[in-house]
Formats: sequence, C-alpha cells, structure tokens
Amino acid sequence: MNLERIVLRHFPKGTNADGHRTRDYLIAGITFLCVGLSSLFEMSASVERQHLLGTLAWVFLAALLLGENRETRMQVAIAVIFATVGEHFASIYMGGYTYRFENVPAYVPPGHGMVYLTAVAMARSGLFIRHPKKITLFVIGVWGAWSIWGVSGYPERGDAVGALLFSIFLVWLLIGRSPMVYLAAFFITTWLELLGTGVGAWHWAAIDPLLGWPQGNPPSGVGAWYCLVDAVAIGGAGPALRLVQRVYNKLRYSAV
Repeated sequence: MNLERIVLRHFPKGTNADGHRTRDYLIAGITFLCVGLSSLFEMSASVERQHLLGTLAWVFLAALLLGENRETRMQVAIAVIFATVGEHFASIYMGGYTYRFENVPAYVPPGHGMVYLTAVAMARSGLFIRHPKKITLFVIGVWGAWSIWGVSGYPERGDAVGALLFSIFLVWLLIGRSPMVYLAAFFITTWLELLGTGVGAWHWAAIDPLLGWPQGNPPSGVGAWYCLVDAVAIGGAGPALRLVQRVYNKLRYSAV
C-alpha cells in the first residue's frame, strides 16, 4: 500500500482550477487585523476596555458568520463554548497561563470563534487547496525548528511542553480528517500568541502545573491546543445539528 497515499489521504488534491474566494481572505485579513489592533489596546488595558473589546469582537464575529452555512455556524458555536470552558480550566483553575487581570477577558470567547472561523476560511481558500504539500512542509519546518530551539539549551527558558505539543500536532496532522484546518490554525494562533504574550495580555507559567515540565512563553507547540478546539468543533457540529433538528421537530409536532 502506498505510504504517501495513507499519510495524505485527508489532504486536498488541489489543481489550478480551484479558485480564490475573496470572502475567505477577507475573513482571515479582518481577524489578523483585529488581533493586532486588540494587542495595541491591551498595552494599557483596563477591565472596562476588555469589555469594550469583547463587545466589538462579538459584533465582528456575528457579521463574519452572516455568509456561512448552518454547519459552520454550529462549529463556531461549539468552538466558542468548548474553548471558553477550557480557558477557565487551564487558566483560572490550573494556572497554566494567566491573563493580565487574572480573569478570562470578555474578548476571549468571541475571539476563539473568530480564530476558528479564520482557520476554516484559510483551509478552504484557493491558496491552501492548491498548495497543500508546500504549506505542510512550511508549517512543519518552521514549527519544528521552533520546538527544537526550545529544548536545545540555548534559550534561558526551556520549552519541553512546546516540543510535546508539536509532536501531538503532527499526530493530529496525520490522522485527523481536517489537516488543512490544523495547518491554517498554525498561522493565526502563532500570530495571536506572539502578540498577546508580547504585550503582556497574558503569560505562560514557566513550569507547566500538570506535567511539571518547563514551557516557553508561549510554548512553541501551543497551536496544538487550538487544533483540539478545531477537532471538537468539526466532530461535534453534525450531531449537534441533528439534535437541534430532533428537538425542533418534537416541539413543532407537540404544538399541533
């Protein structure tokens, strides 16, 4: 059996016939821009400003979802719920990372929705569909080099957790059903994490509270956590839509 066929079975077989949709690039561009501008506001943030950013993020997310189908909207909803619960567990309870005011800022839940939607939009874009192998090699090369650097002994702060997360990402990439979404997540999450930690919006604990291993700020493989959110959203959307439809039908028939 062809090994390459097995490894790449869920990757798109793109051709030049796969066109570019302006919408996909617009979603990505808006999200990257919003992350950048939000980071500037966070440099002198207050809780009140975080609430304002949160309100604006919900407005932007709602606007971006207007042109999406029911399945994508459900995926975004699941991503927001799952990621928000995860934020409270990993940050507030475990202390794996801490936000500026030791809270979960109001912009985080809608921000996760925008990040997920951006990964989906990039993954289905003509650029990603046409060049899956090149993008894969780029992400693995850059991310792998970052992870190796973290455990090389050169940086003052070790990053064993980042190397572990990168290894987990490789597994997601090989066995997951949506590898292009995971690859796209690398770009937006790396941008998000580097800017967020750079301006002090949050910081990662030097020692992971669960494993007791050193981790970077941010960990090099932090995108693997976002890939988990993506996988849950993609896998849960279908069952959630069917459940909603059954409940709707039951309520409609009982009202007749």
